[in-house]
Amino acid sequence: MINELFETKDYAAIRQALREMNPVDIAEEFEELEDADAVRVFRMLPKDTAADVFAYLSSDTQQGIVSKIKDAEITNVIGDMFLDDAVDFIEEMPAGLVSRVLANISAEQRNLINRFLKYPENSAGSVMTIEYISLKEHITVSAAFEKIRREGIDSETIYTCYVTDAERRLLGDVSAKTLLLASPDAKVGEIMDTAVISAKTMDDREEIANEFRKYGLLAMPVVDNERRIVGIVTVDDVMTIQEEEATEDFELMAAMSPSEDPYLKTSVWVLTKNRVLWLMLLMLSATVTGSIISGFEDALAALPLLVAFIPMLMDTGGNAGSQSSTLIIRGMALDEVELGDVFKVMWIELRVSMLCGAALAAVNFLRILVMNRDAVLGLTVSLALFATVVLAKLVGCMLPMGAKKLHWDPAVMASPVITTIVDAGALLLYFAIARALMGV
Repeated sequence: MINELFETKDYAAIRQALREMNPVDIAEEFEELEDADAVRVFRMLPKDTAADVFAYLSSDTQQGIVSKIKDAEITNVIGDMFLDDAVDFIEEMPAGLVSRVLANISAEQRNLINRFLKYPENSAGSVMTIEYISLKEHITVSAAFEKIRREGIDSETIYTCYVTDAERRLLGDVSAKTLLLASPDAKVGEIMDTAVISAKTMDDREEIANEFRKYGLLAMPVVDNERRIVGIVTVDDVMTIQEEEATEDFELMAAMSPSEDPYLKTSVWVLTKNRVLWLMLLMLSATVTGSIISGFEDALAALPLLVAFIPMLMDTGGNAGSQSSTLIIRGMALDEVELGDVFKVMWIELRVSMLCGAALAAVNFLRILVMNRDAVLGLTVSLALFATVVLAKLVGCMLPMGAKKLHWDPAVMASPVITTIVDAGALLLYFAIARALMGV
């Protein structure tokens, strides 16, 4: 809509539309504008909206705007942003723009940003914000509301306030609902909840996201080793974390190196680099299956029909392994499956694989009996199919758990890796059974 109005140069209509639109929707409109036009529209935004819109823009659009606006405008935008959003912006910018931005913000904000940038990339400290409401335990509910009115405009959330002692050590939290329902003269320390869920600054952000889901949190305090509160992680940041982690797992499960850039804004060279190394590794590992087939040339020469069933066995094994690995990876991501459950998982997958394998083997035996009229061939292929499904499901559940034990990402041990291993195992089983039953 903004793009269409801009083409007609109806600037009054653009300003009116910007006043009525949500910052998220405005940010989406920016992605359709050229850099020069984006700067013009950005300057039309109301001052209290510009920072919110800027935080939702892609890093490329942010970079295009910052490179063209004046220093004073940079000061206003970054100064009005929440600290965690400002840190995310700084992390994505080239060094030249970072220097210019840091030179045009207050010394206090610059020091805070630099402190946040020192936290490891995937830690709680790197995603927290310091814009929260803290209350002392000895103040009254009436005084607490006075403080919320003074500081709430600059806080990411006022629904939950955090109670601290004189040295900023976290004592508990209190919700806005609890404050509203309490007597104005009641002490905050009397109504606070002391069973507060918190995180350490160096905790992994994926673990924090799991805690949010488990306890249904809207915000979580982050404390240092002495339990002094240093910031909070809010639910909007957790949603971003979950999206990024899910994307990374999806790419690893598809045998690609993870990429942080959107698909349409990633160069062909980067896309190729992210894929070709995995493809090359899997191609070279497939030479194992080729060697196995070469080792049984005599058997294939004696009964060429055996070759016709190799693709079916390998595909079924790969699919069966993928089913198990997907469920186990998801279960570990949601903390439904722990490393200590390894024998329970094996017992479950063994029973499932035997039932699935028996059903597939029975149907396959009837199919071969009808089409080829050879009961021995049908029995050979069906037994191999049963054994392949059992092997695939056991491998599919064990490899992700083994990766977790070695502190690797379980998603690495997904479809492509499992398929390569199962293919080799399926061929060995197939030819061993054929040799035993058919004498080839």
